[in-house]
Amino acid sequence: MSDQTPNLALPFIMPAQAQKHVTHNEAIERLDMIVQLTLESSGTTVPPVVPSEGQAWALGAAPTGDWSGQGGKIASWRGGGWLFVAPREGWMAWVKDAAELQVLTGGDWSTLASAGG
Repeated sequence: MSDQTPNLALPFIMPAQAQKHVTHNEAIERLDMIVQLTLESSGTTVPPVVPSEGQAWALGAAPTGDWSGQGGKIASWRGGGWLFVAPREGWMAWVKDAAELQVLTGGDWSTLASAGG
């Protein structure tokens, strides 16, 4: 048996595992980040200087700084640090700076609908 779910990579609590609350809290953090996904921007490569708790960005191919090596992932500021999640084909997100609903298709975030129509 795997130690995580196949679609969202949520961690399972394993038999005889110590500190089960850590695994449970990690799964809740990921769900809070992914469900009703809202991004500040997509294709971003430079981390913000002062992120706010819960903000998230879809990273471009070659991000820098604290995001270095995390290209293509979603970065969310959580509990004073970055949480990175690899999005899956078909995920949708509201992208604030573009005022668009975007979908991940072929590794790129593409406009599905905009606020204007």
